[in-house]
This record gives sequence, C-alpha cells and structure tokens, in this order.
Amino acid sequence: MADPKGFMTTPRQDWPRRPVEERVRDWDEVYVPGALLPIISKQADRCMDCGIPFCHDACPLGNLIPEWNDLVSREDWRAASDRLHATNNFPEFTGRLCPAPCEAGCVLAINQPAVTIKNVECAIADRSWEEGFVPPRPPDRLSGRTVAVIGSGPTGLAAAQQLTRAGHTVAVYEKDDRLGGLMRYGIPAFKMEKHHLERRLEQMRAEGTKFRTSTVVGRDVGAAELRARYDAVVIATGATAWRELTVPGRELTGIHQAMEYLPLANRVCEGDLKASPMSAAGKHVVIVGGGDTGADCLGTAVRDGAASVTQLDIYAQPGAERDEDAEPWPTYPKVYRLSAAHEEARDLETAPAADADARLFAASTLRFTGDGDGHVRSLHLVEVDAARRPVTDSGRTLPADFVLLALGFSGPAREDGLIDQLGLELEPRGTITRDGDFATNVPGVFAAGDAARGQSLIVWAIAEGRSVAAAVDRYLTGSSRLPAPIGPYDRPMAV
Repeated sequence: MADPKGFMTTPRQDWPRRPVEERVRDWDEVYVPGALLPIISKQADRCMDCGIPFCHDACPLGNLIPEWNDLVSREDWRAASDRLHATNNFPEFTGRLCPAPCEAGCVLAINQPAVTIKNVECAIADRSWEEGFVPPRPPDRLSGRTVAVIGSGPTGLAAAQQLTRAGHTVAVYEKDDRLGGLMRYGIPAFKMEKHHLERRLEQMRAEGTKFRTSTVVGRDVGAAELRARYDAVVIATGATAWRELTVPGRELTGIHQAMEYLPLANRVCEGDLKASPMSAAGKHVVIVGGGDTGADCLGTAVRDGAASVTQLDIYAQPGAERDEDAEPWPTYPKVYRLSAAHEEARDLETAPAADADARLFAASTLRFTGDGDGHVRSLHLVEVDAARRPVTDSGRTLPADFVLLALGFSGPAREDGLIDQLGLELEPRGTITRDGDFATNVPGVFAAGDAARGQSLIVWAIAEGRSVAAAVDRYLTGSSRLPAPIGPYDRPMAV
C-alpha cells in the first residue's frame, strides 16, 4: 500500500474518451490514446489493501488485484505483469470488454467510487506488451498427448494456451475464416481493436498451439472422427443460438438478428468488404434488447450514419445508486450506466423521444407493420410494469425500417451436427450437460464456456477455459498443476 491515504486524497479518474464528434467518424477505440498511463499510478494508489479483498470474490479469475495495484502505484510494471498474468491469460481483453464485477466488489465502493481496477488491468497489459514482459512460454517437453479445442473464443483460447503450456499438443478448430469467435466478429472495433487479438494469437502460435480455421466440426470434419483422432476434446463453441422475437410482423424484411449485422461491420474493418450489405445508413433503426449486444449495435449504427437509432429495454430505468436492499454490496448492481455508445447517442440526439440517451425503458414490442412490398416500416410497443404486464393506454409507434434483435442466446447452435453426432446430453435450457470435472456424457469430451454455462461474461469465459484445461490435464495425466479458478457450478455472487 504505497499511499495509505490515497483513497481519501485522490478522486476516481477514468480513462478519458475521445470527443464524440471525432470518434463516431472512425472505428478506432473510443479512448484517448496514451491518456491512461499518466493517471494510473495515482489511481492504483486508491486501493486500500483490504484485509479481506472482496474484489477477489467478485472476479471469477481470482485476480490478485491489491497486489498488482500496489506494484503499479510503485511503477514496478514487470512484477505487476507477472501478478496479472498469473491468473488471467488475456488481460488486454478483459481490461477493455469486462463490465468489471471486481469494481462492484471493491470495499471502497461501499460509500465511495471504486478503484479503477479495470483501467489498471488494461494499463498493465498494454505496458507488458510494450516492454516485452509477455514472451511466448513453450513447454520444456511434450507429453505425447493430443487435445482438440473446438472454438476460438476466450474460453477456447484460454484452454488451448494452458494445455499447450502443460506440454500437450493442441489444435484449435474455428468455423470462421479468422480466429477469435465473438471477439473477432461480434465485438466492434471501437470497443477492442483487433491487433490486441492478433498479438496474443501470435504468442500462442510461438508456444506451439495449432489453429485450423474455416473448419466446421460436424460438417467439414466429422465429430466422431475428431474424437477418435485426439486423446481429448474440449467443446468451447459458445452460445450462438440466438433468441427470437415471436410477434406479428416478424417475417417482414428489414428485421435482422444482431449477430447477422455486427459481423458484417467487423468485416468492413478487416478489409473484406468495402461496405456492409446490411448498413444502417440513412435508416430509422430500432434495437430490441437492452444489453451489451444492443449497445454494440447502437454504436455501430451511429457510425453507419443512421437517420435515427432507438434501443428498447424491457426493464425499468435503473437508478444511479445501488439498491442496498435488493442488491447489497458486494454483488454486481443494476444501476444506470452510460456506455460509450449511449454517450454518443445522447450527445448526437439519435432518439429524441427516448427516456435517456437512446434507450426507451420498460418497453415491450407488440408487433411490426410494413409497406406493400413487405418491408418493415414501424414498430408498435407498449410500456410494461415490473412484472412485464402492459400498462393501459401506453402504446406507442416508432418509425422503423431497420430493426435489430439483440435478445441474447440460449445455448450452442445445433445445425452443424456436432452435438448430435457425438450424442451429447443437453440441459433443458439447451446448454451441454457436464459433471463436476467439466466432462460430458461422452468419455474424453469436455464442455466449457457459454456452450455449457450459458451466456455469460468474458471474465467467466476465460475462467472456464483455465478450469477445463486443468480438468483435461488431470484426465490425461492423472494429476494437474494447472490452476482451476472456478468449478462448473459456480455462479456470480448474488443475494
């Protein structure tokens, strides 16, 4: 604890964002380049070095947060990098994409703004690459055992890196033409530029991990054939079966799933397309769904040049402060948060009739109506109460010639044949069944990440990858020294 009074003398200061008018004209990350390092040591000084650091419990990775806060406050970047990478394979991802449940669990957050843990993490990760603190770590010797990992999202990559470093020969199979899963084609570049992903993939290649892109297991290679070829298989395909909105008019053209829209925008940034065939330019856009994916659609539509953008959230607008009775500290509270995309929509007034920024809260879609050509032109909604019951005389109609559904995901997709070919058992909600060792009902086949846990956060995905790697290592060798931060049945802190 470099400054015992840091939390009393230094106010919280977040990584500043670029001006809205500037950043909506490009796809670069929203933060001011280079503006984090000058402030981060003082921000790390705000850490209280608590006797019982609840930030540990709030983070499924078990990050050593007070330790690397203290090291950053002393500007010992190498040691801070070692502490950070001891528990997190990809802190440059979580430092940009995680909603930071650790900050909700910060003891300082009981009555003050929390330590900027997420910013400190990102600063360490970026400094680690700049200073060369994260060289490849290939194993000293090979075990002679082989593992196939299906899916290259954060869970699959974390599992692959851990197993490669343990000495196993690992091949990662990815259905898309590039690696990264939703981090590649689901997360917009303004939230995380893809060079962060490429840099980590090059590290993994240098360590010995093999990658097979444009390969759909179950179609391009049989699932049973793959199982016979490898000593173990890890299924980390994510939860890609999107939820539908079954209301009248859903069949009209111009209504798309969020994950039909976002990948095309990312492909434009990758240089694959000059322009997206599903652009929102000049259109009245309505996004159904109030979560992070909806916010990603919002920021993308703003950059496309939409005529208007409105986001519908079925929940009531949360307050600015934690409800101590419903969501006491240190649980992650539902409070009003202003993401970069919502800040842009607010300042640009993309939806003047919205409750706040671009969002309409407590809003439920009733139906869509279209024109004579079968194209959507309007969305009819109604206000709902806390039990999602319609409020009398609260109906509204929004102009909508481009609608995006961002309602979340129910489990892994089944059309590729992987689940049926292996004969995997599923939970009633559609996720893959597994036991306390992450093992499925098929010997030698393990399931991790959103495919088994259900839709969750990136920090949980990485924790799942690290934990399933330990389980597979133990299955192959009889024991394991790999860390396992969570079990398959662990869940976030809740009341």
